[in-house]
Amino acid sequence: MEEQRSSLLEKDEASSDKNPYVELARKAIEAYIRHGRVLSGEHADLLLRNQRAGVFMCIKKRGSLRGCIGTIHPVRKNLAEEIIHNAISAATRDPRFPALTEDELEDLSFSVDILGEREKVANMSQLDPRKYGVIVKSGPAVGLLLPDLEGVDTPEAQVKIALRKAGLSPSEKYELFRFQVTRHKEST
Repeated sequence: MEEQRSSLLEKDEASSDKNPYVELARKAIEAYIRHGRVLSGEHADLLLRNQRAGVFMCIKKRGSLRGCIGTIHPVRKNLAEEIIHNAISAATRDPRFPALTEDELEDLSFSVDILGEREKVANMSQLDPRKYGVIVKSGPAVGLLLPDLEGVDTPEAQVKIALRKAGLSPSEKYELFRFQVTRHKEST
């Protein structure tokens, strides 16, 4: 049965012009919510099996955030597994929301952000919230905010939110990093 489901995943992706990043995330969430099963990254698109990167998975329900979790650096053996595990975590472990239910699956849209390399910046003048995500770091405390988010229009707003996520005060000393993402969203 596992082989049958895996070949169905490959067949669906091969016969579809849908984004393979988003489709893998959707299939991972559906398999987990409906069957309690974690997909194997070995059956994903070859491109996804030959890369490693941090990934943020965001889920919206009728346009409102329903879950968003990710990894700054890769923690899995390939991008496919990073997407699968972060998709499941966003669906079931975001502390801001209850776990998704099967009844909600039809109302969801997904975005998968593949994080580029981070680079240290000297100050906020080197940030652009439309182009760059931001990471603030002080000791073990780390806060990340993705780029191009609705309502986040200035570097100051972006850094303020990242500091709050890290549990840091703006008056504390912290390191500042920027990064770009490749965002994969469902076409509508």
